[in-house]
Amino acid sequence: MNTGQLTSILPLILLVVVFYFLLIRPQRKRQQEAAQMQNSLTPGARVMTTTGLFGTVVTVENDDVVLEVAPGIETRWVKAAIGRVVTPGEPTADDPVADEPLTDDVPDTAGTDKDGTTGTTGSTPERNDGQDTTKS
Repeated sequence: MNTGQLTSILPLILLVVVFYFLLIRPQRKRQQEAAQMQNSLTPGARVMTTTGLFGTVVTVENDDVVLEVAPGIETRWVKAAIGRVVTPGEPTADDPVADEPLTDDVPDTAGTDKDGTTGTTGSTPERNDGQDTTKS
């Protein structure tokens, strides 16, 4: 093999090596971690499915998991559908975040006149059955 052939094949070899270390190896590692997590499921664990449904593991059978999604409502899922185990301190989509206020910080100024009093004096347009009318 001469150096001309080696230099033409070298970029292909480097491309395969880069794909292995950047794509194939991390994907295999994620698959192994997911399989390990799915095999270590125990009753009482709070989990999230890959579709975003939160539930509590009731029973674990061969390749199936029974999740309680609401009190008294149980559904059967395959283990591969379990995306992650939710830790107790981790907020979920159905839990409100403690830092966020429940209402806006903007004061409600709807229904107040220019002088700050409540009422409908003046000629403000209103919606009435799909027709614009003005009060006089």
